[in-house]
Amino acid sequence: MDETLFFFMSASPMKNPERCATPFYMATVGATLEYRTIMALQMEAVNLFKPGVADDLAAVDGGRPIIDFIRDAASAGAEMYVCSGSLAAQGIGEEELIEECTGIVGGTWMIEEAQEADLVISY
Repeated sequence: MDETLFFFMSASPMKNPERCATPFYMATVGATLEYRTIMALQMEAVNLFKPGVADDLAAVDGGRPIIDFIRDAASAGAEMYVCSGSLAAQGIGEEELIEECTGIVGGTWMIEEAQEADLVISY
């Protein structure tokens, strides 16, 4: 694996599903190219990691469900984290997260990873 670090931050809410697929697609591309790829979901985007939520969302009418993009990213090796403060704000418990979630992180961790990253993209 290349030591290059790609860091994607997403706050794309489920109420705007047209914005939800691209961050996971790009994380899949980065991981497939064998770059270390990290994604951090913040704010309302953490709802996408609740079971069933991303199953019924698609970026376009008749398109693939967002959960497929999440699973593709996980299968490619992308690490996907959720913000602890955002979970609390959305009333989501750790035990409620889908298996594709790598872990829960805080703001300090996200800033430190962004400082170390070779590429940071925010959605």
